Amino acid sequence: MKKAFTLLELMIVIIILGVLVSSGVMQYQASFEKPRGAEARQILGQLRSACATIFMDTGSIANCTPENLHIGTDTDMIPSSCRSTHYFSYTIIVALPNNVVFVANRCTSGGKSPDVSTARNLRLQVNYTTGEDTWTTNGGY
Repeated sequence: MKKAFTLLELMIVIIILGVLVSSGVMQYQASFEKPRGAEARQILGQLRSACATIFMDTGSIANCTPENLHIGTDTDMIPSSCRSTHYFSYTIIVALPNNVVFVANRCTSGGKSPDVSTARNLRLQVNYTTGEDTWTTNGGY
């Protein structure tokens, strides 16, 4: 009697190896993507501080606008759309009376290389009355 692997056993081993390799590749890609989130955390922190200054000066966040926070399309501004100098584009959502949400959207095209294939973002919600910050992400940043 010959001792050998059957075709079914070989197929099962190949499937298991394929699953292990694909999960390893995803973890490998995630390990490179996470440090890119440092750009977003740093810029969202700058925006939070700038809006806090406006809030302390005026008692309101109504003036926490993209224009006042230097978010726009000019090269010396924080990018509101993807461009080759940044991994993220940035937006602000003002919810009166004292809540602001700063959003960093990972570029899927037109951003600093490499772009990602799936849209991801990092959000910082700030309540300037209570001083509470809430960070949320759908990209592992």
